[in-house]
Amino acid sequence: MSARHRAGARRNPPVWMWVTAALTATAFAAVVTVLTPAWVAGPPPSAGPTAGTRVLQDAQFTDVTAATLQSLPEARFDAVIAGLMPYRSADVPAAATAAYAISSDTPLYDASQIPVARFAFTDFTGRPTVIVPVRIDGPWALVMTPARQSLPSAMHGVAPAQTVGWIRTSALHKASDLSRRVVVSVGHQSLSIQSLAGQVQQAFAVGVGAPDTPTPTGVTGYLEERFLDPGQGESVYPIVLTSLHAAAQDEPFQGEDGGLIGIHYFAQHDGAVSHGCIRLSEEAIRAMNALPLGTSITIVP
Repeated sequence: MSARHRAGARRNPPVWMWVTAALTATAFAAVVTVLTPAWVAGPPPSAGPTAGTRVLQDAQFTDVTAATLQSLPEARFDAVIAGLMPYRSADVPAAATAAYAISSDTPLYDASQIPVARFAFTDFTGRPTVIVPVRIDGPWALVMTPARQSLPSAMHGVAPAQTVGWIRTSALHKASDLSRRVVVSVGHQSLSIQSLAGQVQQAFAVGVGAPDTPTPTGVTGYLEERFLDPGQGESVYPIVLTSLHAAAQDEPFQGEDGGLIGIHYFAQHDGAVSHGCIRLSEEAIRAMNALPLGTSITIVP
């Protein structure tokens, strides 16, 4: 089973609501050090300037008109947007400490200061879109998106599982603090809920992708949404959707979910048995559904 949620969500709207925390205005410094595309494809650097970085002036990023904004493709789960940048993590990177929201549709920029996509104010469920920064540099934030940069079929089965883009920091409003992270080991077929410092708080055996439909590894994303879908046999425990995508096949479950990697309850929840998603026991899915949206998830080999 995968997170075939577009059709499922439209047939079976979510029956519970995520309560969005009060939005808090956030101010940041006025100078931004922007990373080169080479870093985007690798592990995060330190907060300070590093060799090879470029300093981009705020004026280089131009505002877009309302008409242009609406003409940009929405960075949603089933979109393929070439201008977005790949994001990979060779090692376990620092986890996000906060999740954010926006008050209106907002443009996303590529590494060349060109608007290539937009975040919608609400996601496919009608709830506020959850936004998770990888890095915040003054007036600009590099944020993860739930869209694809390319399809595996066009990349010889090695498409990026996670994408990022630039967004104006002033558009972000802090929605919730994050105090935990999720780490999945495909080799050990395990999932652990950890503190941000890496102390394991809970650990569970899980099912992972079969050899022909592998779970992507060496990647970090976030918990994007959750919903019930009786059409997929999930009427008790909500499916947890991540922002990660299958890297080897376009649609491993032969659906229309954009190859999104889901985390869900399944009676057989051990072994290399899934279409790429993570299968959990009842105890494990309850623990996952207790985590706030925006929580980081890293999948290691």
